[in-house]
Amino acid sequence: MPFIADRLSAIKPSPTIAVTQKAAELKAAGRDVIGLGAGEPDFDTPDNIKAAAKAAIDKGLTKYGPPAGTVDLRQAIAAKFKRENGLDYTADQVTVGVGGKGVIFNAFMATINPGDEVIVPAPYWVSYPDIALMFGGKPVFVPCPETAGFKLQPADLEKAITPRTKWLVLNSPSNPTGAAYSWDEMKALTDVLLRHPHVWIMSDDMYEHLVYDDFKFCTPAQVEPKLYDRTLTMNGVSKAYAMTGWRVGYAAGPAAIIKAINMIQSQSVTHTSSISQAASVEALNGTQDFIPKNAAVFKRRRDLIVGLLNQCPGITCRTPEGAFYVYPSCAGVIGKKTPDGKVIANDTDFVGALLEAEGVAVVQGAAFGLEPYFRISYATSDAALTKAAERIKRFCESLK
Repeated sequence: MPFIADRLSAIKPSPTIAVTQKAAELKAAGRDVIGLGAGEPDFDTPDNIKAAAKAAIDKGLTKYGPPAGTVDLRQAIAAKFKRENGLDYTADQVTVGVGGKGVIFNAFMATINPGDEVIVPAPYWVSYPDIALMFGGKPVFVPCPETAGFKLQPADLEKAITPRTKWLVLNSPSNPTGAAYSWDEMKALTDVLLRHPHVWIMSDDMYEHLVYDDFKFCTPAQVEPKLYDRTLTMNGVSKAYAMTGWRVGYAAGPAAIIKAINMIQSQSVTHTSSISQAASVEALNGTQDFIPKNAAVFKRRRDLIVGLLNQCPGITCRTPEGAFYVYPSCAGVIGKKTPDGKVIANDTDFVGALLEAEGVAVVQGAAFGLEPYFRISYATSDAALTKAAERIKRFCESLK
């Protein structure tokens, strides 16, 4: 249609949301579907956080607030960065967005000029490249194979940097693979970045608290303080606090970029919900006891689904360090045929045929930039994971 802006031709709807919607539609039509596409905890928001939201309503905290976020929340975020990451920020260096996606959107809008390059390690969260494209940026994909633990290697980062590079996006632990960078692995990358002072770092730490097997989380500006002045460290309450629907993400960085982000927000959404912000203050300042308990449940589920998937013919699955995703390879079934004669030519064919035959909804690796894989979110019950794995195994066994 001629009235639709040209910039929309460069992007596509979120594949992960599309899978979740497809699963919901099939369920509504009466199909027995197990949805493993949604990237959100199945736990309820903790009671103390819900109570803080209710108290905020009763206090009448229902009016407009500052685009940057409330002072109370920005102070809580600054305290979190100091307490957990050893990073010093003032409230003026913090911005609160409508989810982590809103923070990324604002940051790219504020900084990307047409032709600027954004290095995106692949596999990647589906929204990074599309948001960059929306503002005329050029995503530069750097393959991170399973043999490298799905992690960006220093030599590959060095090769990817050009005079037009504006950002490197790092997501640890990763969506979709769950891969996370150790201190030494992160230091090797920051050593490269020190040689290229024009490159900014966007560190997406959304899954910070979901790490397993005594893994120690770290973030770039913590590992290399010399990068502090060109790092945007972002996080949110969605994953660790089971608050996906509350829509609160945040970031801290140099005052100039935070000011630009806030100016954009003042002309778009104004700010995220005042009630959600009040709840987030309690999330960050209140008890954190439930976080390791929830993480222990996720670890159990991770071990369960990895063990079951590795029993499926043609499927292999690496054990990730964090998040609540696994990214199994389906290379062993590519080229095989379904009972009705359809050839599985790629991972998109695989997930489509799996959904049709067994009612298991997963996301194809093509959506994340590295094939032939698929992503499973194990943020669901042990029973659902076990049943889904049984169906996947049955489907794989049916291929000839």
